[in-house]
Amino acid sequence: MIHFVGAGCGAADLITVRGKALLEQADVIIYAGSLVNPALLNYRKAGCRVYDSAKMTLEEVLSVMLEGEAGGLSTVRLHTGDPCLYGAIREQMDELDKRRIPYDYCPGVSAFSGAAAALKMEYTLPDISQSVVITRMAGRTPVPERESVRSFAAHGATMILFLSAGLLEQTQAELLAGGYSPDTPAAIVYKASWPDERTVLCTVSTLYDCARENGIQKTALIIVGDAVKQSGYARSKLYDPTFATGFRPARE
Repeated sequence: MIHFVGAGCGAADLITVRGKALLEQADVIIYAGSLVNPALLNYRKAGCRVYDSAKMTLEEVLSVMLEGEAGGLSTVRLHTGDPCLYGAIREQMDELDKRRIPYDYCPGVSAFSGAAAALKMEYTLPDISQSVVITRMAGRTPVPERESVRSFAAHGATMILFLSAGLLEQTQAELLAGGYSPDTPAAIVYKASWPDERTVLCTVSTLYDCARENGIQKTALIIVGDAVKQSGYARSKLYDPTFATGFRPARE
């Protein structure tokens, strides 16, 4: 059996209980060494084979999986955060489907959740923003034109940018061109939940300068929108005594 497991955003104790159990039982672990905290490997059992996929191609990863499956071994494919976002897992699953090899998928804590925790932030605030755009700048991997940062910026929603810390000069220009005002609040979260986590509060017009001043060029999320300032929002109806729910009558 092959298990795709989300490692979480950094801290070794942010992996799910299920994910930790799968690591403990694994005979083979293939982990994304460029991003996954190596402390997670401390959960492995003696004799477990470990492979760093940062140094491997898709074909090499599949070869290890197939070898393990042929030997009746349990294999964990350990991806950073939750692999549903920029995890390149579909192509692996498709190859396993072709071969009728069984697998399952254990979700993880995404970096955007870790970033919110680092900032003590709620992304969706009443009267401020009720939508979150998760996207990235186009780099060596292209982005469909209809999903450009500029086009999403026109909505003014909370935006979370993955894989864009090294392109902040261009990102800043696209955000401004798309409609965010220069003084729109923004934040940079470097290595959310890791021991060396850092947060930088700024504005859209100062994103590039703030990142450069703090030496941040990678492994960071960019959060943009009025929700970043965490003020000026309306009280939620969820716990408003004058608002009836299916579990609680309204009170005057």
